[in-house]
Amino acid sequence: MLSREFSNLPLEEYVNSRYMETLSEVPRLEGESAEEHRMREISYLNLKWFMVTLLNRKDRMSMRNSLEVRVPFADHRIVEYAFNIPWSYKYCDNIEKGLLRRALKDILPDEVLYRKKSPYPKTHNPAYLRIIQSWMRTILSDPTSPILQLIDKLEVTEIVETGGVSFGKPWFGQLMKGPQLIAYLIQIDTWMREYKVEIR
Repeated sequence: MLSREFSNLPLEEYVNSRYMETLSEVPRLEGESAEEHRMREISYLNLKWFMVTLLNRKDRMSMRNSLEVRVPFADHRIVEYAFNIPWSYKYCDNIEKGLLRRALKDILPDEVLYRKKSPYPKTHNPAYLRIIQSWMRTILSDPTSPILQLIDKLEVTEIVETGGVSFGKPWFGQLMKGPQLIAYLIQIDTWMREYKVEIR
């Protein structure tokens, strides 16, 4: 998807290097099993990489609409405490967020307490795909679009026309399948425009 000029960048090596650097920061507890430590690493990666992005988006989206959103479970005291809870406790009853669900057992109705976790931000509405395809077509047809400096226009056009299916492997797991990949490209173009980024 990158232009020929950038297709030889060692991106995988860079990501692996940052990944290993982040993992080296994870504390190891005395007597901790390999599985418990791996779950701690995954929690740490979520906190340092993915949560930062999600919270940043939440802040920008809400403030853009004159709203202030509260995220009580992101209180640093709760996060610090929960980070050290053993994984077996967090996953009690063999369900994600098991400890939290058990704590709210007599407070929330079962249909809320046991509903499947909904990924954020994500929509399956076909209208969303149509909107971002149209937006990205406009970007691709504008010779002044800054993202054109980075991408292979034919490859990205195919990604847009197939709703991202032609790209295959999604970025960042479930959050970056087809429509989210196209939206991500739009975000890059918007960022480059806003901050007048030029590739030299």
